[in-house]
Amino acid sequence: LDKKLAQRKHFPSVNWLISYSKYINTLEPYYDKVDPDFVALRTRAQEVLQKEDELNEIVQLVGKDALAESDKIILETAKLLKEDFLQQNSFTEHDKYCPFYKASGMLRNMITFHNLATAAIERTSSTGAAPITLNVIKNRMGDLLYKVAAQKFENPSQGEDVVKHKLAELTEELTNAFSSLEEDYS
Repeated sequence: LDKKLAQRKHFPSVNWLISYSKYINTLEPYYDKVDPDFVALRTRAQEVLQKEDELNEIVQLVGKDALAESDKIILETAKLLKEDFLQQNSFTEHDKYCPFYKASGMLRNMITFHNLATAAIERTSSTGAAPITLNVIKNRMGDLLYKVAAQKFENPSQGEDVVKHKLAELTEELTNAFSSLEEDYS
């Protein structure tokens, strides 16, 4: 357990950069059967968190404004992952436990946001048109970003089908919103 995370009231206080599991290889067949995308999503989330740790050193030296827009997306995604995915409150109905289907759906939406935002920024930065930035994304999709953060409030007691449907709708909303944003900036 990480003392600094516990002091910041981040529970469980497991450091995502140095923790590991001896069961990853044992669980992969289960993950492949239940959600074939999960291993790739988990790996991408780990990469984002590792890159965020590296970027924080740069931010401390020169400030966040000096970062490339794609790096700002990494910081935003890492914030979502840390605050809304990895942090739990065992005293709430919606968060005292998190079934695999909910965790997988939440992770899918966070990584979908990351992938779509990064792609939009990269595509518009090379066209010469007005570029899409993190600020543009936040201004245009503030409500949608809130939904990505708030998906942790979906209560598993609603039933698996209901929660899965709501999370899948959010994935579709993200895809449509980024499509519309890119059309407006092309």
